[in-house]
Amino acid sequence: MNYPECVRFLYSLGNEVQSARLGLDRITRVLKELGDPHRTGRFIHIAGTNGKGSTSAMIESGLRAAGQRTGLYTSPHLNQPTERIQILGEPITPQQFAAAFLKVHQVSERLLRAGKIGIHPTYFECLTVMAFLIFRRAHLDYVVLETGMGGRLDATNVVAPVLCVLTPIDLDHQQYLGDNILDIAAEKAGILKPGVPAVIAHQNPEVASFFKLDPSEDPVEDLEIDARGSRFRVDGMEVRCPLAGEHQVENAGVAAMALRYLGFGPEGIAQTVWPGRLERVSESPEIILDGAHNPAGTRALVKYMRRFYSDRKIWLIFGALRDKPVEEMAGLLFPLAHRVILTVPPNSRAMPPESYRAPGAAITHSAAEALALVQALGPEDVAFVTGSLFLVGEARALLVQ
Repeated sequence: MNYPECVRFLYSLGNEVQSARLGLDRITRVLKELGDPHRTGRFIHIAGTNGKGSTSAMIESGLRAAGQRTGLYTSPHLNQPTERIQILGEPITPQQFAAAFLKVHQVSERLLRAGKIGIHPTYFECLTVMAFLIFRRAHLDYVVLETGMGGRLDATNVVAPVLCVLTPIDLDHQQYLGDNILDIAAEKAGILKPGVPAVIAHQNPEVASFFKLDPSEDPVEDLEIDARGSRFRVDGMEVRCPLAGEHQVENAGVAAMALRYLGFGPEGIAQTVWPGRLERVSESPEIILDGAHNPAGTRALVKYMRRFYSDRKIWLIFGALRDKPVEEMAGLLFPLAHRVILTVPPNSRAMPPESYRAPGAAITHSAAEALALVQALGPEDVAFVTGSLFLVGEARALLVQ
């Protein structure tokens, strides 16, 4: 199989969330057949609800700037699944992707025929095993490994990490992780290991109590925050974060603490690139992409809008998946918009734009159609594209050459 055929097969396994089979037995069996590639290397394991991808990217950037050979595993992707597995800050090639997939697929088929596994590894399990194979071959100093959906039973939770990191925890994926925040916190905390140090982000009081933290303690001291990034101090270290949004201050502070534990400074955080998160992709008209796809991410986006764009006319391009708390997200965002443009993320779970309760909203059926409506923005107007990373990925492919 070539790269497009491998991707099509992976997609045929089903949506990585809806087809998730939480548990470690199957992936452990496949890894054993492949020589346990996850036992090679030093892993920084990261879980949380929001910010874990940004935090992972900042830790990786800091390590690489310090001269370390790095790997990075994140999800989801914006345009191509090769983005999920990076070596030295660059996505793997389609050829590397296909070669790794064929190894995983062949072993999986052999185990299926022998009755040693009950089903083919899921989309996310396949990608996780592929990442371990690629990272082992690259002879890396550190791998920054982001969990998928949970923690305790997440496919990534087979590693023996040198450091664990928990970003802010909130409600998301309740149908899989538990219908209250303490159950979700317990699942995320499943990556923690006896004797392995952990860096835990500032949490809301309920979660802080679960981890026996003082919710009033936040070591971050703001020095300067604007619409394009921030500069702050944490535990005596001055940090510059190039990612926009106050929530990124917390993420960068966690990354700085993790880097210090590993013996490195925070300077490399300033070089972090993390597309699709409050990313300004056009200046005239001003268009900002943000992959907020749950209430916590939406609240962070609303806070950003209120702080830096309260005196501007906001055009909102919004599309979400129907298994998300869409009404809550829309209730937070729509009142801030001068005009709402509804559209459809490129995903089978997309919510039809006609289903929203948004009188006066424009109805479109693709990112291209929606973006065409904002090309005549006035010089003081701004457009935000949000609601789904799938939508952000489609819009970014059209806007960033």
